[in-house]
Amino acid sequence: MLQNASAKRVYVETYGCQMNVSDGELMEGILAARGYTIVENPEEADVVLVNTCAIREHAERRVLGRVSQLNGLKRENPDLVIGVTGCMAQRMGDDLLEKAPFVDLVMGPDSYRSLPQAIRGLDDKPQERKQLAVLAFHSEENYKGLEQRRSEGPSAWLPIQRGCNHRCTFCIVPYVRGPEKNRGPRDIVEEVRGLVKDGVSELTLLGQTVNSYSSEGIDFPDLLREVARVHGIRRVRFTSPHPIDVTPRLVEVMAAEDAVCEQLHLPAQSGNNRTLRRMLRRYTVEQLLEKIEMVRDAIPDIALSTDIIVAFPGETEDEFQDTLELMHTVRFDDAFTYKYSLREGTPATRLPEEDFIPPDEAQARLEQLIDVSRRIQAEINQDEVGRIEEVLIEKCGRHKGQVLGRTRRNKVVVFDGDPTLIGEYRRIQLERTTGATFIGAERLGSVGAVGV
Repeated sequence: MLQNASAKRVYVETYGCQMNVSDGELMEGILAARGYTIVENPEEADVVLVNTCAIREHAERRVLGRVSQLNGLKRENPDLVIGVTGCMAQRMGDDLLEKAPFVDLVMGPDSYRSLPQAIRGLDDKPQERKQLAVLAFHSEENYKGLEQRRSEGPSAWLPIQRGCNHRCTFCIVPYVRGPEKNRGPRDIVEEVRGLVKDGVSELTLLGQTVNSYSSEGIDFPDLLREVARVHGIRRVRFTSPHPIDVTPRLVEVMAAEDAVCEQLHLPAQSGNNRTLRRMLRRYTVEQLLEKIEMVRDAIPDIALSTDIIVAFPGETEDEFQDTLELMHTVRFDDAFTYKYSLREGTPATRLPEEDFIPPDEAQARLEQLIDVSRRIQAEINQDEVGRIEEVLIEKCGRHKGQVLGRTRRNKVVVFDGDPTLIGEYRRIQLERTTGATFIGAERLGSVGAVGV
């Protein structure tokens, strides 16, 4: 085993949400600062870290399958360190080491600061079979002073909050990420200025319930305004907000600040009040609709997206139909749809066994919801054909000679262009849509490059 950290190579593979992506960048930054080399594939690595999600059972099964595959590399190189980090690691803990005995390290989301020491500890006795679980919660850990290793490009994820104080009965997050911890506003704004110097012009502020942020007398509307006014920032987004913290003052800031995008992700989860109560969501359908009306009155062109869970234990067919009715009433531009997945350790697991929906029925409800969501999305996007939108070019498209970008309203657009345009803004006419994606063409009058 290589003993010099500067010679060690690390590969980080991330599954799950934007927060996990950001955590993957954080781990890479921590290790790079200690002399590790970050590599692009596991075959090159001395250390492989699989950064995981625990929201859905399917995600955990996928990760277990992946680490089993990586064990093939370990058979070829017995000195290879395999680590599992993130929410699944926190949830399963020592059980994961028993289920996958070839895994060397299990580490939860509050412990990444100690990642180099943990790897070094595994290296100290290379002849001994050694496993390590690092799972403590640290009430003040918000990773202040540590730098993420972000990929190059015009966009960046910026965590402002970790953990969650809500206790939605279906959700594992509070139990694997701990209580809410908010970064200091001065640190956040200073990091934004640094990102601008690195060429970033679009930011997404991240938190489990991002709009509940409060630190040093600054709440989320205050912080959003501060970030939006940093010179060089052209676009600001945030995810994932909780409906109860969508306040008139937040909407006022969104409408007033030019850099704040006309887009809001608003997780509804259900369209039935009894189900919402049993989910412990703390709002009613009527209150949700009032907030949506408030947002649309202030920002008429806003694009709304949502999360929906069907087949929550005890959901009747009529209650499911209420969710479909909500979809038709609101007409979300996009929806992330799920069927309920039992997560050990969450309150919903204690509901009566007879409340749980049979898998075939749950799948049928999910497919019906997806069909409704996609038809609404296609109708909305078809009505937008012909618009000219500002598009930030993010990467090459699937086909040669094409690039892909997003509008301020988070609509995906593909058009003919050269890779040298990545990071620039262009005026694009939306010529047609495939339902979820637009195909466009550039129109005269570029709207400028990054930072302009």
